[in-house]
Amino acid sequence: MTEPSAAPVLLDVRAGVARLTLNRPDVANAIDLDLARALAAATRRVRADPAVRVVLLTGAGSRFCAGGDVRGFAGVGDRLGDHLGELLGALHPAIADLGALEVPVVAAVQGSAAGAGISLLAAADLVVAAERTRFVLAYTSLGLVPDGGSTWSLPRAVGLRRALELALTNRPLDASEALAWGLVTRVVPDDELSDEAERLVTELAAGPPAALAAAKRLLKSGLGSSLDEQLTREAAAMVVAGNSVDGQEGVAAFVEKRRARFSPPT
Repeated sequence: MTEPSAAPVLLDVRAGVARLTLNRPDVANAIDLDLARALAAATRRVRADPAVRVVLLTGAGSRFCAGGDVRGFAGVGDRLGDHLGELLGALHPAIADLGALEVPVVAAVQGSAAGAGISLLAAADLVVAAERTRFVLAYTSLGLVPDGGSTWSLPRAVGLRRALELALTNRPLDASEALAWGLVTRVVPDDELSDEAERLVTELAAGPPAALAAAKRLLKSGLGSSLDEQLTREAAAMVVAGNSVDGQEGVAAFVEKRRARFSPPT
């Protein structure tokens, strides 16, 4: 499944990997209403596709995502509030879809990520960043407020104090600081970003899908659970995994000192 190359969001699903690409490189993939709607349509398709085992979110061109299309915002005049409400009515379901996916979501980020671009990468499970990438929220510098779920995801990723600093001062982070803060998972040389992201999603797509989904589900549910509740969930999930073909194959492969042959992507 491949989208036309002129679409504001490209979706390509092959070998278990759904590649979602923001595709407005001439404006740093700034999010306008068309892109938000296209992204929501694409994430709905990904959620409904049982062949998808991992998602790779990227931005075309030299920058990942500049956030909202501020030049477009300026053009609507005193309708700005209504326009932003319509835009978020399209974008937020896409963010919710990414957050609800049981399969791993990987973001590959280059150049810059600002505003809702940070919201998008924060919705991913793993984030690979090129070493010259810069990150800035920027909302309050425009007299606006964070959106895209960033007020939920950022405190969980970097802690409340750091999230407040990002939101209130709009100070930029470079890639090394973003890594130290926990905003990104790993940093690689700029010219290695694509190869590293592809290596990671290929590895995840070849892994045991039910076990990866259960691990992700358990880690997320643990944020709002007591220890006793989580221990109960873990035990139930482990029984299911132990009774699965992939679980038994993984154990056998370990004992036999060979690479596990998990259920292949369809």
